[in-house]
Amino acid sequence: MDKKGVTQYRLLKDKIIDNKTLDGLKHGRNITLLTLEKLCRVLDCTPNDVVQFIEVPKT
Repeated sequence: MDKKGVTQYRLLKDKIIDNKTLDGLKHGRNITLLTLEKLCRVLDCTPNDVVQFIEVPKT
């Protein structure tokens, strides 16, 4: 977001995402694909640029 000059304020002001969703993102909660799409559009990126898959060791 810093590289693209997008602030949290802009995400809220432009109604890209709501406050509850932003709070969830800050705390590592799940988001919908629609939210991911909105973020990618405003950041001019692909989901691969913002999603990281972490392999969980099998027990």
